[in-house]
Amino acid sequence: MLELDHIAVLGGTLEAAADHCAQALGVPMGPGGVHTRFATHNRLLGLGQGHYLEAIAVDPKAAPPPDARWFGLDRFNGQPRLDKWICRVADIEAAVARFPEAGRVVHLSRGDLRWSMAVPLDGMLPFDGLFPALIQWHVPKPPGASLPGDGRRLTRLVVQHPRAIDLLSRLGDAVPGAPVQIEPGPVPKLTAHIATADGDKVLE
Repeated sequence: MLELDHIAVLGGTLEAAADHCAQALGVPMGPGGVHTRFATHNRLLGLGQGHYLEAIAVDPKAAPPPDARWFGLDRFNGQPRLDKWICRVADIEAAVARFPEAGRVVHLSRGDLRWSMAVPLDGMLPFDGLFPALIQWHVPKPPGASLPGDGRRLTRLVVQHPRAIDLLSRLGDAVPGAPVQIEPGPVPKLTAHIATADGDKVLE
């Protein structure tokens, strides 16, 4: 079974991605860090119940990576948007054996964090980027558990795609439960519904 770990807003710059999140939720994004391996940087915000929000973009100060950046960031264009959903697994090697299209396993670290991620060689996930990215944490308190939620809660993540039935079929009995909802839609799109102290917010 896949479990939702976090959701990611991509932007042409980190400032644009973080501002997009802040405008939707009414609170600024917290600090993050750099990913030297993929030449990206991010900012984070806790969403409670083991979930968090990531704003991520290419790091213009970093040396180019040896291969494609994750999340399809090399080809990203347009306005900042909620573009990726990331699911945690208990055994990344077993998960990739079952879902080879998720990519090859890359082992990563930053500060006290240790994790493994499945990343396609070209950086592009199937289903127009809406196949879930896979992650395994190797620390007792990953960001979803350590970042303060401050009353925020991700109540629903809607994954819309014209081939939603095919995506559900491919995931099979590994389809995540709540708050993920996969359904047909005219275009590939993610929509997050987040409860806050100031009411329900929508992030797209």
